[in-house]
Amino acid sequence: MVYLNSTNPGDDYKVNGRVEQSTPTEIHKKVQMAQKAKHIWKNTPLTKRIEYLIPLLEIVTKQKKDIALLISNEMGSPLSQCSGAIDWDLNYIKSFFELSKVALQDQITFSAENKQHRVVFEPKGVVAVIVPWNFPFDMFVWGVIPNLLVGNTVVFKHAEECILFGKKMEEIMTKLNLPEGVFSAVHGGGDVGAELVDKDIDSIWFTGSTQVGRKLFEMAGKKFIHSTLEMGGSNPAIIFEDVSIKEIVSKLYSKRFYNCGQVCDAIKRIIVHESKFDELVSEFKTIIENKKVGNPLEIGTDIGPLVSKKQLDLLQEQTNDAIKKGATVITGGKQPNGLKGAYYEPTLLTHVTKNMKVWSEEVFGPVIPIVTFKTESEAVTLANDTIYGLGAVIFSQDVERASRVARLIDAGSIEINLANHWVAETPFGGYKFSGMGREHGIIGFRELCQMKVIAL
Repeated sequence: MVYLNSTNPGDDYKVNGRVEQSTPTEIHKKVQMAQKAKHIWKNTPLTKRIEYLIPLLEIVTKQKKDIALLISNEMGSPLSQCSGAIDWDLNYIKSFFELSKVALQDQITFSAENKQHRVVFEPKGVVAVIVPWNFPFDMFVWGVIPNLLVGNTVVFKHAEECILFGKKMEEIMTKLNLPEGVFSAVHGGGDVGAELVDKDIDSIWFTGSTQVGRKLFEMAGKKFIHSTLEMGGSNPAIIFEDVSIKEIVSKLYSKRFYNCGQVCDAIKRIIVHESKFDELVSEFKTIIENKKVGNPLEIGTDIGPLVSKKQLDLLQEQTNDAIKKGATVITGGKQPNGLKGAYYEPTLLTHVTKNMKVWSEEVFGPVIPIVTFKTESEAVTLANDTIYGLGAVIFSQDVERASRVARLIDAGSIEINLANHWVAETPFGGYKFSGMGREHGIIGFRELCQMKVIAL
């Protein structure tokens, strides 16, 4: 037997517990069970599938405090943020129930005299759902629930950084009394994920790093199966000269430093008009230095640790690279004194150039580079200067200009001013190396389906 330890990044990497890693034999058995169950689940009416899943809302609500504490201990997010995220995701589940009723209805595409063509949305079969550690419950909800609603059976693997949470969700799902094989979970690191994808599955649903996503895409290509991939991001925020910095600085803070900056869709590069640069740096520095970095279980903590020593080391490497190449640290740039664990101060960098890792790579932590522009076309060029294309934010009082620029940016979700694209009804996904396909909304549900045409 091989066991994986769960460690606490906010308490000097203290061991939270351990979980037995799934063996190739166990993985094979669970996939075979899912294959046997897929015909039963496909022919189960949607209303009945929803009935099976409704008790999940009550179970999670009753265990909310324990679940939030587990998430905080495993990946370091402040306890208050964990609790709020659970509430948010419970509402997503409710929205998914309603969206599925619309998304899975037959669609008539042609009708004339005695002729009719309709599209029928059917499940793909067995789906390997592989998710990351940064939002443990969100990722479970987004990957598992829509797949089960459309009629796919799921073999689920959570990240090794939150292995106890993955086990917890497996235990909770057994209480739903789903038909055998409809949902199962495997546990382990990347080798377990690769083993799962190598088995007799029909589709992959993955959220995580671009590096891993590309490997999974290659495996899917060889097997000739479908994959939905949501991967990394390096979202720009463009700030034009007509903007009130005081009005937007709170959004800039939350869009960058929420969850210690470990968000795929976070702002990761600020591109500000040169006339607003000094004011932005001053205001942003002030708001950041008034936030508390500390134990995620303590009341009042705004920023907890990164998820692991590995993530901390990568962030330090990226920041130090920028400093060596001439970047200026406005605030932060080091680990805080007196805290044992994967802590890092929220950091502002200026004098950033394109040869620095903080510009060219995804920075998954509380560091933000700020650069300036003179013209609209220069701002667009800087925004698109990335291999990623997940999202972007544009700030301008000129809505026509902001809308024009939004159409020029190569990204899947663009927010203008204080807008928020995060609702269950709106599809989410990226351009370029940020992924393939979409999740959420009617489009996201149909992404998980086979589309069959029946012509009468």
